Amino acid sequence: MMIENEKRFVVIFIVILVISNVFFAYKFFSFSKELETIKSNQVKVELNQKIINFASMFIKKVLQAEKEVDFETRLSLENAVRDLKDEEVMAEWQNFTASKTEADAQNSVKKLLGILITKIQK
Repeated sequence: MMIENEKRFVVIFIVILVISNVFFAYKFFSFSKELETIKSNQVKVELNQKIINFASMFIKKVLQAEKEVDFETRLSLENAVRDLKDEEVMAEWQNFTASKTEADAQNSVKKLLGILITKIQK
């Protein structure tokens, strides 16, 4: 009789352990998925912040400039563009910097700002 009670206790204990392991495994995987989502969103937020910072600097230092843009400003803008690590933005930036006429530069600015806004919306 005593041995039978001990066997029941062991079986019940094992069942409880298995159920708790399944529960904790489920929680682990759901939290893991949630963490990946949070990390992905954080990366998007950081990229959007970089895009906004670049666009703001570009507008203030280039579009609203009263005089010719100096070397320091061009260098910081170039570094900000490279920091975005986006080929499309970089290509349009290079089109802008290589513009020979004011009309070409204006078209490049329109395209560049359009690309930046599109990147933020994603």
